Amino acid sequence: MLQRRHISPPPEQNGTAMTVITRFAPSPTGYLHIGGARTALFNWLFARHNKGTYRLRIEDTDRQRSTDAAIAAIFEGLKWLGLDWDGEPVMQFARAARHAEIAHKLMAAGNAYHCYATPEELDEMRKTAMAEKRSPRYDGRWRDRDPKDAPPGVKPVVRLRAPQTGRTVIKDLVQGDVVFENEQMDDMVLLRADGTPTYMLSVVVDDHDMEITHIIRGDDHLTNAARQTQLYLTAGFKVPDFAHIPLIHGPDGAKLSKRHGALGVEAYRDMGYLPEAMRNYLLRLGWGHGDDEIISTVQAIDWFTLDNVGRSASRFDFTKLANLNGIYIRQSADADLATAVTPILAQKTGRALSDGEVGRLQAAMPGLKERAKTLIELAEGALFITATRPLQPDEAAKKLLEGPGRDMLARILAALRSVDDWTVAATEAAVRDLATKAGVKLGQVAQPLRAALTGRATSPPIFDVLVVLGREESLGRINDAATS
Repeated sequence: MLQRRHISPPPEQNGTAMTVITRFAPSPTGYLHIGGARTALFNWLFARHNKGTYRLRIEDTDRQRSTDAAIAAIFEGLKWLGLDWDGEPVMQFARAARHAEIAHKLMAAGNAYHCYATPEELDEMRKTAMAEKRSPRYDGRWRDRDPKDAPPGVKPVVRLRAPQTGRTVIKDLVQGDVVFENEQMDDMVLLRADGTPTYMLSVVVDDHDMEITHIIRGDDHLTNAARQTQLYLTAGFKVPDFAHIPLIHGPDGAKLSKRHGALGVEAYRDMGYLPEAMRNYLLRLGWGHGDDEIISTVQAIDWFTLDNVGRSASRFDFTKLANLNGIYIRQSADADLATAVTPILAQKTGRALSDGEVGRLQAAMPGLKERAKTLIELAEGALFITATRPLQPDEAAKKLLEGPGRDMLARILAALRSVDDWTVAATEAAVRDLATKAGVKLGQVAQPLRAALTGRATSPPIFDVLVVLGREESLGRINDAATS
């Protein structure tokens, strides 16, 4: 057997404080899901809090499942969330030669070996383990065997010569010390029979070469951390600090699925959620700062540490997300909201908005945003601005425009035609005066007026609507409804 030795570790940083470097490393085999987005956020916040570096690596070694569309979706999703990365993204597949280089060095040092086990032999190992109710694992049959005994025509894989006794301890910054018995882990494959590197090798080499100091990811990677730690140590690499965060579950406590909200980040954008609200919500899924619920990005960067990450799974709740998004909408500048809603309205109406409509949209925003929880709801509430005459009222509005409601419209029209100073105060005074003279409650006047102006039974404050639409358009819509 070859004598084992380790590759020399990289030089120390001359006693200087180490710069924190984190990374988000998604596989581009699908959309950027909500769990991945939270992982990216935690890495981004930890790096920003420590004035460090946040890197992006695309782990595209699965060539059959990795797609350009998925890579583009990851980039777009991260940009929408505002999680800007430092430097150029690293494409893992492009570094395959470097990964293989390390495997060959491990071979030369006696820390890895060729394994000629056939697929049939590996299948038999699995069946035996299952029959004996053991976890399937490679039995090490080529670990100390002379390669001269290799069967003809079998291309070998390269396996790590992992320690067979003792323990591998992960000193996790969230989970605490997690202990793995080495005898329960086998010699993992580093290079496949065709010479391509495996995921485990690629990750370790990339994290070493990128000088990653902290690996923050889901706790479903804990077993990977043990195997990767063995490889770090065997290769003579410094082991990064690990922080494995609990996964996100659905409201019922089950694993998060599409029915719970396990959608791509772009789906939340399309549903009308604000990126700052999404960051706030994702932050509170597994991390806390006292009783604070509304946490700005500046506060999040200032406050974020791994000490406040919980150990239990968090639960995704659409209702809480919508309520939080509503708070952020109400806190947003009217001009920003108008800019965000304009393309949604253009899509709904099938045309570009005029400058006048955009101006009216911004003027209406104070009333619109009070009841909206998403940008979609905000756009729905603003449809009256882009409606063309004569309006097509919905079923609820039609009922308000029948019988007494229609009769009331003629009186409303006469009262408002006498108003020259078209302001909230003046129009409200005229309508209230009408209600008093007619001996009815204000709502009996306001409801048919709302239906005539918006085609709906609900809207922003009706006197705001009058001012937003302007005198000519308002009187025209009332006349249409009164005479139709």
